[in-house]
Amino acid sequence: MSQVMVGRDDQLRRLRRLIDGSEPSIAMLGGEAGIGKSRMVQELISGLPGAVPILDGQADPGTLSRPFEVLLDAIDSCHRSEGLDPELLEVVTDASRSMIDRIQAGLEIVRRLTTPGPSIVVFEDLHWADSESVALFERIAELPGSRLLIGTYRPDEITRRHPLADLLTRLERRYTVSNVRLERLSLADTSMFVKSATGRAPAYRTALSLHNRTGGNPFFLEELLKANGDNDLDTLCDRPLPWNIAEAMRRQLDELDDEEKRIVEAAAVLGRKVPFDLLAAVTGFDEPALIDGLRDLVRRGLMVETGDDEFSFRHALTREALVDEMLARQRRRLHELALETLLSTGSRDYALVAHHARGAGRYLDMVEAARRGLHVYMGMGSPYQALQLAEMGLDELPDDVELLSCGARAAWLAGLLDDAQELGKRWLGAAATHEERADALRLLTRLGWEIGSSNTMQERAAQLRAEIAHLDDGPAKAHAFAAIAQAYMLHDDTERAVAWADMAITLGEELGMPAVWLAGKVEKGCALVGVAAGVEEGIKLLNEAAQEAEEAGEWLIAARSMNGLYNLLPGGPADWAAALEKMRTFAEQAGFESLAVAAYFQGRARLAVQEGNLAAAIAELEAARRRDRGLLRTRNGSDYHGVLFAGLLLEAGELDKADMVIRGLIESSTDAYTMLTQTSVPGLQFHLACRLGRAEQARELLRVVLDAVRVTGISGRDFAHDLISAGLAAGLSADELRPLAVAIDDPLFDDAYRWLADAHIAEASGDLADALRLYRAAVAEPTMLLPAQRGSGHLGAARCLLALGDADAAREHVRAAEPHLARWAGWRVAELTGLRGRLGLATPVAAGAAGAGDEALTPREREVAVLLAEGLTNAELARRLYISPRTAAVHVSNILNKLNLESRTQVAAWVRSRPA
Repeated sequence: MSQVMVGRDDQLRRLRRLIDGSEPSIAMLGGEAGIGKSRMVQELISGLPGAVPILDGQADPGTLSRPFEVLLDAIDSCHRSEGLDPELLEVVTDASRSMIDRIQAGLEIVRRLTTPGPSIVVFEDLHWADSESVALFERIAELPGSRLLIGTYRPDEITRRHPLADLLTRLERRYTVSNVRLERLSLADTSMFVKSATGRAPAYRTALSLHNRTGGNPFFLEELLKANGDNDLDTLCDRPLPWNIAEAMRRQLDELDDEEKRIVEAAAVLGRKVPFDLLAAVTGFDEPALIDGLRDLVRRGLMVETGDDEFSFRHALTREALVDEMLARQRRRLHELALETLLSTGSRDYALVAHHARGAGRYLDMVEAARRGLHVYMGMGSPYQALQLAEMGLDELPDDVELLSCGARAAWLAGLLDDAQELGKRWLGAAATHEERADALRLLTRLGWEIGSSNTMQERAAQLRAEIAHLDDGPAKAHAFAAIAQAYMLHDDTERAVAWADMAITLGEELGMPAVWLAGKVEKGCALVGVAAGVEEGIKLLNEAAQEAEEAGEWLIAARSMNGLYNLLPGGPADWAAALEKMRTFAEQAGFESLAVAAYFQGRARLAVQEGNLAAAIAELEAARRRDRGLLRTRNGSDYHGVLFAGLLLEAGELDKADMVIRGLIESSTDAYTMLTQTSVPGLQFHLACRLGRAEQARELLRVVLDAVRVTGISGRDFAHDLISAGLAAGLSADELRPLAVAIDDPLFDDAYRWLADAHIAEASGDLADALRLYRAAVAEPTMLLPAQRGSGHLGAARCLLALGDADAAREHVRAAEPHLARWAGWRVAELTGLRGRLGLATPVAAGAAGAGDEALTPREREVAVLLAEGLTNAELARRLYISPRTAAVHVSNILNKLNLESRTQVAAWVRSRPA
């Protein structure tokens, strides 16, 4: 999709579905100037076959006195109009004819130019259209045939007297109208827009600055990018406004009187959000006069009321253009007035105080406000605001340990890992005592893990252990114990993690420091729940830590406790989801970005996997990746969700997409140690090669996987089962794959997963009796297997029984597998379908009825179904979706099986029966 359509795929999909109907459809596309309405229409049209009739007309600001101008413009641009009867055109343009005759002639022109259907008629910028064009637009809706009628308009320019105002009401009464509203781009979409337009992902700060400058308006974004050319994106935020934008912004001010100009100039200097009382103090207006002035500015569309007694410019670029035109002395005087007002009233808005202190050149006041604000904003869960204040202070005092420490922690919590590392290293360099060095090393150790560098984490942890020898039994030492326990926990060294956590708990209790002993409980609990023998004690510790941390207001510890606990609690999916929401609430209160957003979405995906709902799990991760797409928080661009997402795509048979994600994971990793010892990425590569039938490549990758396993062991409990299944499907022998099963021969590992892996090897070796015993043991209640793996266990037992001649018992296991795989997809479901056929079992109605809902299909399968409804062949599907024809054929087969349908025609009917 082109950059102009970033963030608009849902709206575009709605419009495309309207084209397929046999009846006329109406869509009203609304949004402010520059939001992308015309481009949305062009994107829609460009994706249609060339034979589809298109009639696209546009109104201009000066056409209100020219009747039927929109129709006439559409005729001029329509290549089919060459054979149009000139008499019809004469009737439309003849002012002496009755309005009824002229509208009837216009309707006949539309009918002839858009028949046969399906066709599209577009009237753009109806807010500027003449009343006759508006009346014709309404009558076109009455014409029979497969025709999509689209009207675009700016809602904020429709007054009660405008002819379009009544039309919108009448259309809603008489027809089913699809109202498509284009809103400003979100921060993530703004960043993706920049990445799509330039090929470079902007840093988080750059994206945030651009979003604040443009308000997420695509036109403004595009103009700024054009003006920047090929220059570094990081300099884009400081570049002056392009002339055309600055001039457009200044034109809005031409009709203001002197008093209104005083208000907007003061508001421009006061900041993005302007308190009423502060504006009154700076301008000197009394309350009634200021209210009148602001009311007029709101009416003109220059300013908007954003809250109680708070105002902002409708477009931030208007404010920027104003500030650029003001004299430096004028700006400084306004900042001075604002600062004096804030200080005299004892304002606790430290960010605003610091902003005006800097603008007034009073740098000591700025640093003092920054120091005070740091702790306030961190306590409020606003780490990015705290980071900005720290950086303001560091501009004046670059080696201040307090500012460096707070800034580094704030950057970490906000997810700005590069900034956190830079500030953390400066903090370590400026540290004057062993306690200060230990505190800095604690954060740098954690950051090593956050950036995906096990080597860096271990090096920093070693430095921290060495520093402990110089510390007294005080807070710094207690915190250091907890940090080292966390490093060992993250490195899956359970024994050492527990030992150091116990030391942290003991010393924390002796010192009366809840933050330390609770952190120790979290590290110990997280380490123990990773091994079967310690799950019960680990759950108990995490429960205690979560409750005690909530009572103490230690939100970060509470969030981490719940993150390790939510899917281990007694109850079911609803209880786990509630616990996950609680984790997110705690994380938001702490301002911890990675738990409040990334871990939350991944948690929802994992819960969906635990419920056996593959489509929902993929959808959750796609939502998370859409949010993160283009936001470059670190230089290595780490993909937080990549490993799980790729694994689920492999499950669903989305091989091309999985390949793309895996390549991204490899390209984004800059840590050789991590890549050599990490099992997940080589495991994904091996799995992909197997599913693509590339046996020799799979053998090479298997050696890489086994080398990594010898260093780290196998931590993912379904890891061996998945890889063995994939290897066997690719034709690898049991002897080649046996080392994977041997690698999990660990007394702390869940027996069910070990039995499942061993059963695969036994079955492939021809020992069917032993394989059957192991499969049955793995799926017997109670079992730790997830639904998908449990379903595969039953299918394995069924295969063995069928080979042993017991078809009836095999059928029982297939039926037992069906509910576990009812909402799954891909190779496991293909195995289920194959066994059903061999055993003469019908597809369960609940799993694939013709009336099945969208949830029966994965997101990609739903997309393929929509394209099938358009009549695309497998080759055309492959070109449209950038996949191979083979993958397209697999998707079509899966769709037919899941929906219990027999033809593409039936799929098209199913798609059209779904709500838009």
